[in-house]
Amino acid sequence: MKKKASIVLFSLFITLGIQAQVKKEIDTAATKVGNKTAEVASKGKSAVVDIKYKDKVGPGGETIYIDHSSKYYYIDRKGKKVYVPKAKLKDKKPD
Repeated sequence: MKKKASIVLFSLFITLGIQAQVKKEIDTAATKVGNKTAEVASKGKSAVVDIKYKDKVGPGGETIYIDHSSKYYYIDRKGKKVYVPKAKLKDKKPD
């Protein structure tokens, strides 16, 4: 009887551990999808509403936009606007 109880208890712990791991992977995937969706939506809105700066790029090669207040920014991986001073902008390399 003890052997059966220990087998059932062991398999229960294994099942709970697997479920926790799967939940973590689902949460990570959902976060990545949410961030990418926010990034794409923000870039789409910026492309329509604001002016794209053609001659300069951001510190990491990002597309630079100019808002209605003449401030320079780019969109990060989470869809947030990151404002950059003009002095930190780099010349765009010709294609």
